[in-house]
Amino acid sequence: QVQLVESGGGLVQPGGSLRLSCAASGGIFRGYDMGWYRQSPGKQRELVAVIRSSGRTNYVDSVKGRFTISRNRAENTVFLQMNSLKPEDTAVYYCNTDPWTASYWGQGTQVTVSL
Repeated sequence: QVQLVESGGGLVQPGGSLRLSCAASGGIFRGYDMGWYRQSPGKQRELVAVIRSSGRTNYVDSVKGRFTISRNRAENTVFLQMNSLKPEDTAVYYCNTDPWTASYWGQGTQVTVSL
């Protein structure tokens, strides 16, 4: 059974940094495009960063220059380095394939940016 487990969230002040991790088990994601998504209360879940199987990356405009997605293929892990965090980055962050796969959604990890 495929599982994606996110970790690394927490409470951070504006301007701070966090590094999120997504560990995949039960499946091999090396050939897949992987993404980080986020959802805040009252809003739809949005894709914020993607890393293609080729290694190419794409970001939503609101996080460009601040977030960096990367992957460790050998360990089947995807990361999201988040710098210069803003209150509007507050959300639950999830990883999944791109396009997403319904059965792969995990619990996510909460990121709260606040004084």
